[in-house]
Amino acid sequence: MSKSVAIQMDPIHLIDVNGDSSLMLALEAQRRGHELFHYLPGGLSLKNGKVSARGNPLAVRYDASDHFTMGAEEVVDLSTADVVLMRQDPPFDMSYITATHILEHIHPETLVVNDPASVRNAPEKLFVTHFEGVMPETLITTDRREIMAFREEHKDIIVKPLFGNGGAGVFHIKPDDENLTSLLEMFTLMFREPVIIQRYLPEVRQGDKRIILVDGVAVGGINRVPADGEARANMHVGGVALKTNLTKREREICDIIGPTLKEQGLIFVGIDVIGDYMTEINVTSPTGIQEMNRFDGSSIETLIWDAIEARL
Repeated sequence: MSKSVAIQMDPIHLIDVNGDSSLMLALEAQRRGHELFHYLPGGLSLKNGKVSARGNPLAVRYDASDHFTMGAEEVVDLSTADVVLMRQDPPFDMSYITATHILEHIHPETLVVNDPASVRNAPEKLFVTHFEGVMPETLITTDRREIMAFREEHKDIIVKPLFGNGGAGVFHIKPDDENLTSLLEMFTLMFREPVIIQRYLPEVRQGDKRIILVDGVAVGGINRVPADGEARANMHVGGVALKTNLTKREREICDIIGPTLKEQGLIFVGIDVIGDYMTEINVTSPTGIQEMNRFDGSSIETLIWDAIEARL
């Protein structure tokens, strides 16, 4: 049966057709006969307890030169939609948090994917701290003395903003690096939040795996190998995606976190694993569908929509 699907995302004309996961979700929804409606986060409104969005009916195609068609602009009562896909990119800032509060007014009568309250309560670098035995040694603080003591203990560390994304602001501070104090001063000027410090994992040179879980079950992964001279493995900064199989330890990590993801309505999740440790749980707008499909011959968007329709 046809459903109405609203997609809250960034401008669709700016996406990378050959790598975008939201496009794959839209294509699969359309293939199933569902009607699509696209709106920007700025088009979301809450008026007298009613949630609406200003946007456009949408049709999509897998064509790099012509991947979408928009209908005439209209305002839609989102309580009349069957599904809202919350797919705008981070940063996870107050604008993002406000959107989760607004969408909470219609969920679960209108199924919001992922659950907006759970998204709000699961910032990537904080959510992972709730699971024992899966993280490298980690410190979250603004206390300089704690940071310096952590560095003294572990020598080789990673410093990054707590609510950053896409590898932005990630620094590898080696034992002989004299820039840590200046870096912390810069972070203090830029952010009010604590920073996150982790023991550097040299295994990152062999790759930083992105593993996708659908309704709490691991369905695939890719290995992202950093470029020479780069500490980050994110593909938009030169990381190379390679085919991979999940190790026993990686499946163990997925088994540890999977039941909580399912219980909290986090249907589409991407985790990052370096060596034997998970560093992030991505619940806001996970990516990686197209790369995994190419390597494995899979159709992860189909699995995601199967999980969504099962909840409907």
